Amino acid sequence: MSADLVLRGGTVHDGLGSPGRVADVAIADGRVGLIGRFDGVAREEVDCDGLLVAPGFIDAHAHSDMVHLAREPQHFKVAQGVTTEIVGNCGFSFAPLSREALDLLGESWADLGGDAELRPRDFAGFLAELEQARPANNVAALVGHNALRASANGVDVALRPGALQRMRELAAEAFEAGAVGLSTGLIYVPGSYSDTEEIVALAEVAARYGRVYTTHMRDEGAHVTDALDEAITVGRRTGARVQISHCKVAGRHNHGRAAELIDRIAAARRDGVDVLGDQYPYTAGSTFLAALLPPAALEGGTASLRGRLSDGASRSALRALAHSEEPGAGMWTECEPHDVLIIGHRDASLIGRRLDALSDGGDAFDRLCDLVLDDPAAMIVLDLMDEADVRRIMSDPLIAVGSDNGPPHGMQHPRTWGCFPRLLGSYVRDAGVLSWEQAIRKMTSLNARTFGLAGRGRLLQGMVADVCVFDPQRVGHAGTYVEPDVAPVGIELVVVGGEVALRHGTATEARAGKVLRG
Repeated sequence: MSADLVLRGGTVHDGLGSPGRVADVAIADGRVGLIGRFDGVAREEVDCDGLLVAPGFIDAHAHSDMVHLAREPQHFKVAQGVTTEIVGNCGFSFAPLSREALDLLGESWADLGGDAELRPRDFAGFLAELEQARPANNVAALVGHNALRASANGVDVALRPGALQRMRELAAEAFEAGAVGLSTGLIYVPGSYSDTEEIVALAEVAARYGRVYTTHMRDEGAHVTDALDEAITVGRRTGARVQISHCKVAGRHNHGRAAELIDRIAAARRDGVDVLGDQYPYTAGSTFLAALLPPAALEGGTASLRGRLSDGASRSALRALAHSEEPGAGMWTECEPHDVLIIGHRDASLIGRRLDALSDGGDAFDRLCDLVLDDPAAMIVLDLMDEADVRRIMSDPLIAVGSDNGPPHGMQHPRTWGCFPRLLGSYVRDAGVLSWEQAIRKMTSLNARTFGLAGRGRLLQGMVADVCVFDPQRVGHAGTYVEPDVAPVGIELVVVGGEVALRHGTATEARAGKVLRG
């Protein structure tokens, strides 16, 4: 046989958790043509002796929705070995969005949108734009509950007459266009205003199309088990597959509770609910600074938020609610001021500083309110998790890998540039939390199965040739929370759809990514 590319003599992992074996991988016409001994003619051969050859990594949880609409191709995921990413997570999709929704929330969503233009879009049009942009890696998109609710109902707490039916119609249109699932972000406005019945009504539509329901749960701290029970209930009542986003137990007083999360997921599976999860390999997360406030602060949109924060009585009421530790109180009590690092703000002099230092001995909650008042889109890195809990969740075979990245500019969280190499280097090679086989499965076939990505996530004959070749002795990422945008090392070759997208750690000119539709 002839081949376009032969990867010669690497240790090949199929992505299913099987032991690696030394073999050649021949690629022809965008597919894996042979795994074994290749004796034919190839246009290009790459010596992979001493390297691991795996399916291209699949990022279960990305916020790169608008990044790929940039004029120049973005390679920050390819540089990590990622060939496919799932966008539209946490309820934040940038379609469908009405003009009213953008007028109410556009300012607070701006940082998540990167430099791309935020304007009204339907879901089919958004996917068409992505295709025309020719991304460097494959992209599959979820439709977000926040977008659906904002477009059908504005930023009101109560549903207007007919709003839920309109949300169901918009969700169905998105699934018809190719959305691979439905996402919620139940700590974010306006998703936080919904009840379980509303989520069930939308997940029923996802289930009808055979699509997954992914959720940033209503609580990841003191009430994490109640929030998990709600997600499982949605799966049980609708039959939809359920994906728990960025699994964690957040807040210092909740450290040590990882087993509760893992055991509940396993019990639900034994009870017939198809529930899995994903995780990033860090003890700090990243979110909007405004997420530290109770969701009630944002009712009515950004202008209303500014009005409340400017009024002394309203600010006092928000403070009381934030300290109540009740569901819907926000994340304020799950952290200390020195845990909060500003990574994005209109005032550039604040970036890289912590909330306790910015408060300068004064009231930290008041300082928080002032910072949000000045920039509702401000972003933070937030130290929330315990290392032992991170490792316990990571070691469970039901939990896949998702970076939860932001746009690759500015400070951001280091997971944006290094999630996958960090896990492989720090937690597989150095700490031995996972074997190579286990880690690769979590990055490939497990996510392909969850999101219905046919022909991907496994390195077998006949599969789409999405491939990552890496050096197990070198792979890693040295980025920190204050210096995050460091290039990963050890990712030697990445193939997307049969085209070489990265060679010797350097991106090529290939723009071989496709929009993968459900």
